[in-house]
Amino acid sequence: MSSKLIVIGGLPGTGKTSLATGLAQTLDAVQVRIDTIEQALRASTMGDSVVGAAGYVVAYGVAADNLRLGRIVVVDCINPLASTRAAWRAVGQQAGVTVFEVEVICSDASEHRRRIERRSSEIARLTRPTWDEVMAQAYEPWAGERVVIDTAHRTAEACVVSLHARLLAHER
Repeated sequence: MSSKLIVIGGLPGTGKTSLATGLAQTLDAVQVRIDTIEQALRASTMGDSVVGAAGYVVAYGVAADNLRLGRIVVVDCINPLASTRAAWRAVGQQAGVTVFEVEVICSDASEHRRRIERRSSEIARLTRPTWDEVMAQAYEPWAGERVVIDTAHRTAEACVVSLHARLLAHER
């Protein structure tokens, strides 16, 4: 598979990280995880202050560097706004690679809430959002072409296999 940018977005608790990690392992790709970048920024000189756009700006640069090296890059981020989605497309365009946009959803609200309330984080000191915070998250509707992966009642492995098959079909 040739170099490409795969941007996996969606609300917290939908299964983005499991999908991104599994896909990155399957493709031997570079994974760029916004949570890791933002928590590293908080742990540096920023303290507990709001990171704002800084995490995304750093991620755009890390992704661009790896795309220029010919790598496949899998991004794990909420990608909540039309402006962030356009910025990822611009990163891919500037690197001369295909951008494959994925929106991860969990169509079962009870399952989604259960995930939010029971999950933990492997990132030190990362505070996970509550259900109310997830529901209040600014998240603009997607416009344009994307693949939608519904993780409700499916294993992470099944979702990775499904997305990988879609990527392979897109290559043809």
